[in-house]
Amino acid sequence: MPQAIATAAGGTRDGAGSSGAVGDGEAGAAGAAGAGTGPSQGSDFAPLLRDVKGQGLLERRTGWYAAGIAVNLIALGAVITGMVLLGDTWWTLLLALPLAVFWSRTAFVGHDAGHAQITGDRRVGRAVGLVHANLLLGMNEAWWNDKHVRHHANPNHIDKDPDVGVGALVWTQKQAAQREGFARWLTRNQARLFFPMLLLEGIALKISGFQYLRRQPTGERVLAALLLVAHLGLYATLLFTVLSPGKAVVFALVHHALFGLHLGMAFAPNHKGMEMPDPDGERWGHLQRQVLTSRNVRGGILTDWFLGGLNYQIEHHLFPSMPRPHLRLAQPMVRAHCKSLGMPYAETGLIESYRQALRHMHEVGEPLR
Repeated sequence: MPQAIATAAGGTRDGAGSSGAVGDGEAGAAGAAGAGTGPSQGSDFAPLLRDVKGQGLLERRTGWYAAGIAVNLIALGAVITGMVLLGDTWWTLLLALPLAVFWSRTAFVGHDAGHAQITGDRRVGRAVGLVHANLLLGMNEAWWNDKHVRHHANPNHIDKDPDVGVGALVWTQKQAAQREGFARWLTRNQARLFFPMLLLEGIALKISGFQYLRRQPTGERVLAALLLVAHLGLYATLLFTVLSPGKAVVFALVHHALFGLHLGMAFAPNHKGMEMPDPDGERWGHLQRQVLTSRNVRGGILTDWFLGGLNYQIEHHLFPSMPRPHLRLAQPMVRAHCKSLGMPYAETGLIESYRQALRHMHEVGEPLR
């Protein structure tokens, strides 16, 4: 359900716009502008929303996405053709890298479909999400959307954002203090283990998607399961037809490791090490909640491409249904608005963003060392 973010956003206690795929006009975001703790917070976002809408930056770019999707599918086809032509040789393993890169491009399209950035037609949007996530990647888009809507509604909120919940990694010293055994050792060393652990993320995404099937309504579960199984069948058929069993397994492991690493490198700079709202503190308004918890990454066209536009994380969180190519256009307006309010606007280079995220993970594990 690519429109799941729209549906769930309407029911969040903190305001519909905090998750944002609300369709035309970003109406939910306007509603979230009034969800702050006082009159001044409630009005902080509304002027920015009016300016952004006035510039037409919330209008969809369906043609841009259609061209990008076509190019990505052609690129995937070219890599697969290259695998077939090379055949049963270790040289084919070199194609695991471009296949992982274009899989990440596929994931970015699925992400944007989930935010209703591509089209306002729910059925078309859902089809785009199902094809790109379930069929092409073997990743359950319903699982991703459910998790992602909760993240967007309350980024970095320890009780509400699943991305900072206790898992393989932890994000606060309070969480770290409760770790025992192997988990305690893992937390103590989580900063240095972070990137190696991302090598497992590609496989973990598939497992989580299958586990989520039991939570889906029957009709959606059947369709999602069929597409996930079809992905596995097509992927296995390709590898075991082109390669010997041993080479096929190695290719699959390397490919998924690179895919997970690329995705992790795209998502890691966004919020790690940024403000974490106090669950018992004052309730933040939409602007404060999204800006203070997010970090932008500076760079040119290559950075935009590598990170799938997520380097404009502040703008994306403020306007989740804004098409990816418009995020960089909105950035000067958002930065100027934050400056006028005296609100910090975090932006750094790519390497420094990783350094800040790793520093936070290191500090979280400090009491255990």
